[in-house]
Amino acid sequence: MEKLISYVNAAKIELSKVIFPTKLQVRQAFFAVFVVVTVVSLFLALIDLIMASTLSALI
Repeated sequence: MEKLISYVNAAKIELSKVIFPTKLQVRQAFFAVFVVVTVVSLFLALIDLIMASTLSALI
């Protein structure tokens, strides 16, 4: 039982060291991820279109 209490106390101490992001930081990170994913997906779609048209022209 003492091990369990010791574990819970250690977990509380470690949890108090955690720095949680603010709403602004979460919003900025979401926007950055959204922009990067959009740009990469558009780039890959363009590459796919170019390769598909090149391949269909060769065939």
